Amino acid sequence: MIINVKKYLILGAHEDLNKFFERAQQQGIIEFIPAHTKKGLEPPLEIQHLLSAMRILRKLPVKKPYERGGDLKFAEEIALKIIDLKQEIERLSEEKRLVEAEIIRISPFGDFSLDDLDFIEKVGNREVQFFCMKSSKADLAHFPEEVIFISREYDLDYFIAINEEPKSYPDMIEMRIDRPLGELQTHLSFVKESLHQIEAEFKGYAGHLDFLHEALVERLNDFNLVTAKKEVSFSLKNSIFSVEAWVPEHKTNLLFSVIDGMAIHCEPIVVEENDRVPTFMENKGVQRIGEDLVKIYDIPATTDRDPSGWVFWFFALFFSMIVADGGYGLMYLGLCLYLRYKYPVMQRNARRFLKLATILATGCIIWGVLTSAFFGIQISPKSWLGKLSVMEYLAEKKAEYHFSHKDDVYHFWVNKLPLLKNAHSGQEFLEMGVSHKGGHTKMEVLDTFSDNILLEFSLMIGVIHIGLSLLRYLWRHWAGIGWVAFMIGAYLYFPLMLKATSMMNFLGVVDKTTGPKIGLQLIYVGIGSALFLALVQKRLKGIGEVANLVQVFADVLSYLRLYALGLAGAIMAETFNEIGQDVGLFLGFLVILVGHGVNIMLGIMAGVIHGLRLNFIEWYHYCFDGGGRLFRPLMRLKAKETS
Repeated sequence: MIINVKKYLILGAHEDLNKFFERAQQQGIIEFIPAHTKKGLEPPLEIQHLLSAMRILRKLPVKKPYERGGDLKFAEEIALKIIDLKQEIERLSEEKRLVEAEIIRISPFGDFSLDDLDFIEKVGNREVQFFCMKSSKADLAHFPEEVIFISREYDLDYFIAINEEPKSYPDMIEMRIDRPLGELQTHLSFVKESLHQIEAEFKGYAGHLDFLHEALVERLNDFNLVTAKKEVSFSLKNSIFSVEAWVPEHKTNLLFSVIDGMAIHCEPIVVEENDRVPTFMENKGVQRIGEDLVKIYDIPATTDRDPSGWVFWFFALFFSMIVADGGYGLMYLGLCLYLRYKYPVMQRNARRFLKLATILATGCIIWGVLTSAFFGIQISPKSWLGKLSVMEYLAEKKAEYHFSHKDDVYHFWVNKLPLLKNAHSGQEFLEMGVSHKGGHTKMEVLDTFSDNILLEFSLMIGVIHIGLSLLRYLWRHWAGIGWVAFMIGAYLYFPLMLKATSMMNFLGVVDKTTGPKIGLQLIYVGIGSALFLALVQKRLKGIGEVANLVQVFADVLSYLRLYALGLAGAIMAETFNEIGQDVGLFLGFLVILVGHGVNIMLGIMAGVIHGLRLNFIEWYHYCFDGGGRLFRPLMRLKAKETS
């Protein structure tokens, strides 16, 4: 939930300043308002060095933690040593690369002494030059006698030319040799040995990560304390200090416990118009996980109602509908249980993330059972899993409706699959509505009816989700009640336009004739009441409410992505299974394994992105102000927090 914060003016004697701030940091419920430093102080070099060293060590393999045996100064020395070693490794690695490249460049000429070469040039009064050129051009060229072929490496030919004066030749590139091959090879050995020794010393610090983290936390606590004290104003020759602060209204008693026994007084003051009031969010359980999701997109304003629970449960539903496979959910759940067993003690953020993953996996399994979707395998309606499926039940109800009415849907399928004439019930209509192609059997009627039901259910979820969004802030936006009526009316009326049979029809909620009539009336009443209520509430500005007609309609249609993404994943899974069956045992196993692996990754990506998007874009549009900033009190950080 979002809890209001109060603004306080705190006055006290200078001699109690340090004790007050230390207590405030221990309690962690006061956010001090900057008085002088609008811009935060630059962290000291010690903190920057510790952060840099920790980033470096996180890339090394895990090693047994170092048993602490030094103070903060010792930790800073280690951080500097790690940074220096890393820089030296990078320097030597680059030098090694350059030397190896130079060896490759001159190796075709072999090893020789540059001193001997200089002596020959002086005594013989000749110039020795080294050249290379592309082999394809060398094969077609004619060379003077002074050009001597040395060797061919890859697609280059190498030559030496001996002349009285330096010369150049067509298509040849002159090469300069500053150090001979033998000297370079010796230097390379030295560089490799030095690099090996420094890397060994560097890896020896891999176990110091926790030690450096503890030192960083201590330094940050000191830095935060100093920064908070900078916001203090002094008066009466520095004998009295004053500072303004934000405190959650349900923790004001803790504020008085902080100043207990000190010459300090606090008084609530009026929040000014230019004050940016922080948002204090406090949640537990799944609500806390929902809070983590909410913070991904934006921070609620203080005028918002906490959307954490709404976002969490609808995200779980949307993710399950998009993954749309109970088999994948079982794999997710197995991974979550393994991680819980492997890492029984976790930091709070990691534990909450694992709890979220476990709930999402469970949601996928439940959705898979309800829709008979497991690894893209055809589930027979007669199987025990098929009997548990709500989708099978709804499809059978739909088939029974069309069978009993002998409507256009019934005749369409009978014309396509003549054997359906022999069906005596809706169940038989589904069981006999199969086709055989390429050695694969497909339950065409059941699959088509299931797809239609899922499509309609996605739109129904959209109506419910956006309807709840409009109703949450109905007191702010009276026209919302009209748009809720409009959405319900559109849901009832549009099956007539599409010549479709709604779930409301075959479940007996409303018949096919009455539903569209009620729906059309609700559409007119909804639009009219939305515009009327907007004019009453906002006067002439309410005329712009008519633009929401298109917005609401488009937002509901956006929920079709739930159906489309779920269907795409199911088709991919089924396709990989069929290909795997056709290509043989070994290759088929690889096709199924890789195919489902790709499908799983795409399902996770789509589930997260679109599951959150429907909350953050479509749903937030009607019940979220946003633009807030989190309440950030002065508090003592801990090296590790577990739950």
